[in-house]
Amino acid sequence: MTYEIERRLRTGQVAERAGVNVQTLRYYERRGLIAKPQRSPGGHRTYPPDTVTLLVVIKAAQRLGFTLDEVAELLEAGRRGHPSADLRERAKAKLAEIERRIADLATIRDTLNQVVAARCDSLIHCTCADCPLPYAELAEEQTR
Repeated sequence: MTYEIERRLRTGQVAERAGVNVQTLRYYERRGLIAKPQRSPGGHRTYPPDTVTLLVVIKAAQRLGFTLDEVAELLEAGRRGHPSADLRERAKAKLAEIERRIADLATIRDTLNQVVAARCDSLIHCTCADCPLPYAELAEEQTR
C-alpha cells in the first residue's frame, strides 16, 4: 500500500510562485484570505500547492478593481459551495464604477490637453488668452 504525500511549499516558494512578497502572504493569512499554514518539524510554515492558485486569483480580482474586503466576501461565498449571483452582481457594480472613473479620467485628460494647447503658465495668474482652468477665475472672485 502506497500513500501519496502532499508536497507542501514553504513561505518563500509560495510567494515567488504567486508573484507576491512574503509580507503580502502573511497579511492575507491574517485577514483570513488564505488558511493558516501548517508547521514543518523544523518550525517552517508550509502551505499546500493550491495556495499559489488562490493567491493568483486574489491578485487577479484586485486587478479587476475589487478591494480585499470584496475579495474576502466573494471567496467566502464561493467556499459555501453553492452557486450565487453575488459575483455577477458585484462585477456589474464594479463595471459601473469603472465606467464612471473612465469618464472622470477622460474629462481630466481633455482639460490637461486644453491646458497644454493654451500654454497655461499658472494656476492662479494664468496669462494665456483662453485659460481652461477655473482656478484663475475662482482666485479673482475670492479677492473681491
